[in-house]
Amino acid sequence: METFARFGYAAKGFVYGAVGILALLAAFSVGGDTTGTTGALHAIAKQPFGKILLALIAIGLVGYVIWRLIQAINDPKDNGNEAKGISTRLGYLLSGLAYTGVAANAAMLVIGAGNSGSGGSSKQDWTAMVMQQPLGRWLVGLAGALTIGIGFYRIYSAYKTKFRKKLNMSELNSQKQDLLVNISRVGIAARGVVFTMIGFFIIQAAKSYNPEKVKGLDGALLTLTQQPFGKVLLALMALGLSAYAIYLFIEARYLRIKLN
Repeated sequence: METFARFGYAAKGFVYGAVGILALLAAFSVGGDTTGTTGALHAIAKQPFGKILLALIAIGLVGYVIWRLIQAINDPKDNGNEAKGISTRLGYLLSGLAYTGVAANAAMLVIGAGNSGSGGSSKQDWTAMVMQQPLGRWLVGLAGALTIGIGFYRIYSAYKTKFRKKLNMSELNSQKQDLLVNISRVGIAARGVVFTMIGFFIIQAAKSYNPEKVKGLDGALLTLTQQPFGKVLLALMALGLSAYAIYLFIEARYLRIKLN
């Protein structure tokens, strides 16, 4: 199970690496695209041996999902049943559910049953469904605020290097450790900025009662290109997401994994 979990982090890193590379190419106008995980999977499918790569990614992401469910249910890190522990475990559960969809998309593309969408419409459909419920707009707004909170916490975590205690890099010298930690800080901070932007989109959707305003990673990247110095901002974010992919590979190798 530990090997399976590490394979899962590597598979997730491969997907984010593809997102970062595509965005970087778009920033320099040499191809590429501002896309999210679903678009990255479609791009991988078009490469030589793409179906094989997607099959490996799908298997790896299943490992990642199972590991997240173990963290949420078995609580191997002893987060406990207090408010902070429950919120942490709920985060693991939501992460597992989210990447269940990514794994399913990869598997569907392997068998040729995937569609060409970016995944944005499904987010908008879910938002529209929630808005139709009693207090739906407030629930959507709360989800946006929580997403922004997660983004700020990730940026704070990157600044304070809170993630470092999760890694066992004792076999590396101090210079290599510092290099990997600094790359990880950039990647985690970039991911935090993306969460903050997505949370802002969700709040805007709640305020305007318009689910179409909900955007994912692809929408966040596209929004950057529409700002002054958009190409520069996109290139910086692409490098940040590539650094996040490297961080996931670092987790795959050095994460302290306790199963029970």
